Amino acid sequence: MSVIADLGSSATYVDGMPYETFAHLRATSPVHRFPEPTRKILGFNGQWVESTGPGYWAVTRHADVVHVSRHPELFSSWLGGTQIFDPPNQMELDNFRQMMLNMDPPQHSKLRRIVQKAFVPRAIERLKASVDANAAEIVDEFAAKGGGDFVEEVAADLPLRVLADLLGVPREDRHLLFDWSNRLIASDDPEFGGGDPLQFAAAFMEMFSYGNDIAEDRRANPRDDLVSVIANAEVEGERLTQVEFNMFWMLLVIAGNETTRNLLSGGTLALIEHPDQRDRLIADRELLPTAIEEMLRFVTPVIHFRRTATEDTEVAGQPIAAGDKVVVYYVSANRDEDAFERPDEFDVGRTPNEHVAFGVGPHFCLGAHLARQEIGAMFGLLLERTPRLALAGPVERMQSAFIHGIKHLPVEVGA
Repeated sequence: MSVIADLGSSATYVDGMPYETFAHLRATSPVHRFPEPTRKILGFNGQWVESTGPGYWAVTRHADVVHVSRHPELFSSWLGGTQIFDPPNQMELDNFRQMMLNMDPPQHSKLRRIVQKAFVPRAIERLKASVDANAAEIVDEFAAKGGGDFVEEVAADLPLRVLADLLGVPREDRHLLFDWSNRLIASDDPEFGGGDPLQFAAAFMEMFSYGNDIAEDRRANPRDDLVSVIANAEVEGERLTQVEFNMFWMLLVIAGNETTRNLLSGGTLALIEHPDQRDRLIADRELLPTAIEEMLRFVTPVIHFRRTATEDTEVAGQPIAAGDKVVVYYVSANRDEDAFERPDEFDVGRTPNEHVAFGVGPHFCLGAHLARQEIGAMFGLLLERTPRLALAGPVERMQSAFIHGIKHLPVEVGA
């Protein structure tokens, strides 16, 4: 292979994941140096300026992704945040460091404990009846009309309903969560702002304003919801600051719907494109748990996260200097030939399946149990009531170098 795709550019992913590049890198340069694309940032003078960062190391093998993820003392989430691009100034970096995602132990562990009880398996099991009822209503409505845009009408709606109930947000406002997530995660996509920094900033302001209004109400009138827990939580005897609350709110809004939505969409497309595996699953529903894990591996909704080296070290023999950006590519690790047999094949019976779609180590996805429950409920119903979904138009992928997402998936319900 002569051309290596620019993994840092959102345009690279519009036509699908560059699996050939990842395979080439795993075989020839598993810790590969990439330049950073130029981007617009807001300068202190209030003007938008172009900025290019120092570049980053792309880590593409499964074993190396696991190594980096399990050693936060060497590869920090806090030093520079978890996105490839550096925040434009120290104030923004300090703000983003208040988000659990951008913390290292022990601070990360303290903040995670605030909401951890809401996501343990026993707590998630109590949501089962609600998740099942919502999934049934969504699938029945979709089947009755013969299909439509699977992303907006099915894949997005279930996690949004569940998230609204968890947060204590009025269900009719769930589409606000959907809109903010799209504008923040896919800000380069023409449909969601097209790289306009003002649109990006507006999404932040709208989301924080809405969240703070709810938090103010929950401090005065606590309820049995996550916003009440966060708004009234104390860390070492002190309540969260407004910035800390904002960062927590943003993490829950985005992570609570974005990844599950894209797994449901990507998993549905995988079944449509692999009818032999779909038929196998229809014939043997006992395969559904392994099929869900295979969808997580095969789709991998989160493409990467960034870490920053805390000291001079190495990964797979490649020297890494203190301060270097190190980006772990989960989407490549989940196709690693050394970790999976026939990694590019979709196999609903695959076992073992040690995928890293939910991350590894201290930052393992807090909502993994809930996501699996939602995915299981939805695909159980889809296989029963709409087993022969077929494409009814072109698949439109999200222009994002961070989220492996589908914007629009038109399907029709077959016989």
